[in-house]
Amino acid sequence: MTALEQLHLDKIAKTNHEIYALLKMRWSPRVFKEDKLQENEIKQLFEAARWAPSSFNRQPWRFMYAEKGSDTYDKILDCLSDFNKSWVTNAPLLMITAYKENTEEGDVNFHALHDLGLAVGNMSVQAQYMKIGMHQMAGIDWEKAQKVFKIPKGFHVATAIALGYYGGDFEKLNSELLEMEKSERDRIPQEDFAFKDSWK
Repeated sequence: MTALEQLHLDKIAKTNHEIYALLKMRWSPRVFKEDKLQENEIKQLFEAARWAPSSFNRQPWRFMYAEKGSDTYDKILDCLSDFNKSWVTNAPLLMITAYKENTEEGDVNFHALHDLGLAVGNMSVQAQYMKIGMHQMAGIDWEKAQKVFKIPKGFHVATAIALGYYGGDFEKLNSELLEMEKSERDRIPQEDFAFKDSWK
C-alpha cells in the first residue's frame, strides 16, 4: 500500500454510528492531482447543487468558477487569505459561492445562506462520488471579491472552494501543511449539539 492510499484510509471518519460511506470518506484536501476537471464533470457538480432543497424553492445560491491558468483564477486567488494562498494553487479549479439576499418580494431572505449550504452539501457528496475533493474556505475577502467581479447589488459572496481530484503530491506542501493534512479528523460529540426535549 502506498503512503497516499494509507492517508486516504486514515482520513475515513471513525464514526460513532454507521453513516453513508461517501460522508465518511469526504475530507478537505490541500493538495490535488494536476488533472483538469472535465466540463461535463463540472456540470454534474452543479446539477447536484441544483437539486438541493431551498425555502419556497427560491434557489438563492450562485457560483462562479475558474480553471487554473486563467485570469479569473488568479483574481479569485488574490481575494483569498494569505494562509489559503499558501496551498490553494494546487487546485485545478477555484470557485466563489454567493447567495441572493432578498426574496422576489423584496424581503430579506433569512434562509438564503442556509440554502446555499445545502446546495454545497449536495455538491460535496456528488464530488466525493466522483473522487473529487472540495476544500471549503472561509478565508476570502468577500468585499474585495464583490468589487473585483462586479457582483450585482443584492448578492453576497460567502465562501471560496478549491476543487480537484484526490491524490495530489504531498511534496508540494510545506511541513506545517503536511502535518495538517495527515492529522486525524475529529468532531465534537452529538451530546454537544443535539438536545432532546430541552436545550442543555
